[in-house]
Amino acid sequence: MLVKTFGSAVYGVEAITISVELDVNNQGKNYFIVGLPDNAIKESLQRVESAIKSNGYYMPRTKLLVNLAPADIKKTGTAFDLPIAIGTLAATGQIDDAEKLSRFIIMGELSLDGEIKSIRGALPIAIQAKKENFEGLIVPQTNAREAAMVDGLKVYGVAHMNDVVDFFKGKKNIEPTVVNITEEFLYAQGNDDIDFSDVKGQQNIKRALEIAAAGGHNAILIGPPGAGKTMLAKRLPTILPPLTLNEALETTKIHSVAGKMPEHSTIVSKRPFRSPHHSISDAALVGGGGNPQPGEISLAHNGVLFLDELPEFKRTVLEVMRQPMEERKVTISRARIALEFPASFMLIASMNPCPCGYFNHPEKDCSCPPGMVQKYLNKVSGPLLDRIDLHVEVTPVAFDELSNKYQYERSETIRKRVISARDIQAKRYHHSDSVYANAQMSSKMLKEICIIDEASKKIIKSAMEKLNLSARAYDRIIKVSRTIADLEHSEQIKTEHLAEAIHFRSLDRENWGT
Repeated sequence: MLVKTFGSAVYGVEAITISVELDVNNQGKNYFIVGLPDNAIKESLQRVESAIKSNGYYMPRTKLLVNLAPADIKKTGTAFDLPIAIGTLAATGQIDDAEKLSRFIIMGELSLDGEIKSIRGALPIAIQAKKENFEGLIVPQTNAREAAMVDGLKVYGVAHMNDVVDFFKGKKNIEPTVVNITEEFLYAQGNDDIDFSDVKGQQNIKRALEIAAAGGHNAILIGPPGAGKTMLAKRLPTILPPLTLNEALETTKIHSVAGKMPEHSTIVSKRPFRSPHHSISDAALVGGGGNPQPGEISLAHNGVLFLDELPEFKRTVLEVMRQPMEERKVTISRARIALEFPASFMLIASMNPCPCGYFNHPEKDCSCPPGMVQKYLNKVSGPLLDRIDLHVEVTPVAFDELSNKYQYERSETIRKRVISARDIQAKRYHHSDSVYANAQMSSKMLKEICIIDEASKKIIKSAMEKLNLSARAYDRIIKVSRTIADLEHSEQIKTEHLAEAIHFRSLDRENWGT
């Protein structure tokens, strides 16, 4: 008997519906799975057989052929266990209503006793199921709330294979999982455990990060150990505008596909903060692998990617990040398929000025031999540094500032100014789908929007000659000065805005280590 069930395969951050066709006949005594399955799927028949027998059903002793269509697309993972098991029971007459099976997408990994384990990519699977007008989606109970964020689709969370069998036999009524997306989103946002007011002093660095947040600019913090670089970077998400619901859903899709969703969580409601170790590989940072998965830059989409101790990262790892920083997406090509992952993130990097960490320190002497400082700084390439808008020197905090009880400005107060500046930019770029902040301005937009007077032109000309700045660095300075003007609700870029932007470019490569 030939029976068809439906599953789904995730490619990139999108899903493709897979037809699981099962044929049981008397032409042999072997089990086959075809349609480019990986080893995890090939092994599924062992799990399926054990789960079926453990729950009092029988496994056919004749030929069983499973075809995963379309057959020219590679399928991976263990989530096809459940549709194969249910299809097997239907093909052997143990489930009568085979027609009902065709109205549902069924996904889940089976344990040997029939318990259903969680899967990856429940949200994109649910979105695709709704697009193709399926009546419902059956997923593991742990994934049900995530999938139920898709309106207009009945999502059934199940814990055991018997629940699914009884559902299709009409013996059990499973209530669809219902989630109020707006309530869930607002509730999950909650309060941050960290705040900018925790940081003593460092007003100059706080100002730089406020500008970075207001315009979506990249920044690098350079200073000695213990000066507060990591502490400041970790608090940057607390002053960024809250995620919109659409941004939250887009971010949730990426984390769902990567299997990074916290257990029982429904939606990613706060801007991601990713801080990979410097031993990370190229593929782990930008994405890839045999079955391409999103990398750290995609997991940081709509949030912050923090690279601590930047020179310690392998040069090849940093160089592959240059193109995604410009295009805000990464494309991973394979022989049969090309996948695109979103990668719109803010880069915040930190580094010591030298291997010992005390070059230019006001109190401690640098112990590095001659030439070592420049060699250390050369680990960061000029083209990558050019793509970082704000270069900020972090100095040690004085004892008086550490010990005082002054209440510094809270993240909530800074965030209000950032949101106000972002609102100005949203109105400015409302006609563009690809630009939402000053950092994304094209060269054409730069000429139309960022008009400076003669006095400002003289200032930036002097700075370029003195600091040996590139043309890209010139554009970055103008964009940062536009953001500073937005923070002050100024329609024109004034000389003081430009001067502050140049001040935050003073650590450009030609000026380091001299």
